[in-house]
Amino acid sequence: MNGADFLQLDPNSAPQGARMAWLTEQLRAGIADGRLAQGVRLPSSRVLADELSMSRGTVVEAYHRLMEEGLVVSNRGGGTTVANVIPATAATPAAQQPQDPGRADGDGIDISSGMPDLSAFPRAAWSRAERKVLSTATSRELGYADPQGVPALREALAGWLARSRGVVAEPDQIIVTAGVTGALSLLAQVLRNRGVTTCAVEDPGADGNRRILDYWMDGLVPVPVDEDGLSVDALAQTSTRAVIATPAHQFPTGVVLSPERRRALVAWADRANGVVIEDDYDAEYRYDRAPVRAMQGLSPERVVHVSSLSKVLAPALRVGWMVAPAHLRDELAEKRWATDLGSPALMQLTLAELLETGALERHLRTLRKKHRERRDAAVEAIAHFLPGCKIEGIAAGLHLVVMLPEHLDDKVVTERAKREGIAVHPLSRHGFTTGVPGLVIGYGPHPIPVLEQALRRLGRIVAGCTS
Repeated sequence: MNGADFLQLDPNSAPQGARMAWLTEQLRAGIADGRLAQGVRLPSSRVLADELSMSRGTVVEAYHRLMEEGLVVSNRGGGTTVANVIPATAATPAAQQPQDPGRADGDGIDISSGMPDLSAFPRAAWSRAERKVLSTATSRELGYADPQGVPALREALAGWLARSRGVVAEPDQIIVTAGVTGALSLLAQVLRNRGVTTCAVEDPGADGNRRILDYWMDGLVPVPVDEDGLSVDALAQTSTRAVIATPAHQFPTGVVLSPERRRALVAWADRANGVVIEDDYDAEYRYDRAPVRAMQGLSPERVVHVSSLSKVLAPALRVGWMVAPAHLRDELAEKRWATDLGSPALMQLTLAELLETGALERHLRTLRKKHRERRDAAVEAIAHFLPGCKIEGIAAGLHLVVMLPEHLDDKVVTERAKREGIAVHPLSRHGFTTGVPGLVIGYGPHPIPVLEQALRRLGRIVAGCTS
């Protein structure tokens, strides 16, 4: 392939001091949108460097980054070629798609979810870790695992959660689950056994959590959210003894539960003999603010900390965990055993290896930088294509909220967007009450050009609804 024509790259558009990052993103985008198909050979680093007037080291480092992400492979004597990667924007065959009322018709662009860049999954690091596990796993490790989780993973998680989230936990307090959904299902069943049959939820709050809890519990109690997070005063007016909250980054508004509210929430749990379920779903991603510690450290006996690797690696892994208070742990572990004997051991051992070698944290640093760039591009595009619409929740996470003019119905807007090939969630989908109209936009999965295209079309749709 001739470097002069390669992806029509314009080196003049590369920011000063960030040319390697720019080149990496351009190549990654080409793989994600299918312009660089599986098996396509990239120009040699020398040729591409010459054509772009860059140092060869810049191109070599860009290729190396993509190799670490598993997007390209280096063939001895055969140059660098694109690996077997499913583009992030490729449509899943309809027969395999989960039923989602927000999905775009046809081969559209889905900006409805707070997903990470799945094309950046660290395939090379995963393969190395998996090969090591397969070559070193003992007969005992290949047998039936502890239903709470493989000890090596629980030990690695305890250390990682302590240094990254301030979680206070010994390995035997951690229960490995099938994602946050698995954790909530176990918790709901154990709480029901103890006479806790209702759960308070944030309003607005995560629709997925609400649906899971509603399946297991007799009722859900909505509690309003304001600029300081969950209203503990409103919670105290209810008779429920369980509440689920997203303290570090409220979904979907993006607000942080204030220190005063955190202390008040723990005090409520003490008075009510209750449980606070802390969903720490995407606290790894922060851009314009200092890290926010997990609530669990304030009251390990009242707060059940749950999270997963869906936002760091991929939802398909179905790996999550909960840090259980001592008075719930044995019953939760027994319920895990009775459900399915626990999670697959080989995957847990592979994840333990990624944590112990630091590969997972290196991957997270790469993702955080990439997602910040996409967040910045999304904010700029919204300001341009949806002028006058306020943007909230931009300081962290993988999504933001665009507030629409008050006279619009956000469900009508999203239905029109769906017909135009853009999947986006209405803010009202996540609330018990109608509230103010808005759109919840996920920017993590898509390269910047795809994001800009989707937001340009969305701007036209909103303008058409307004006129």
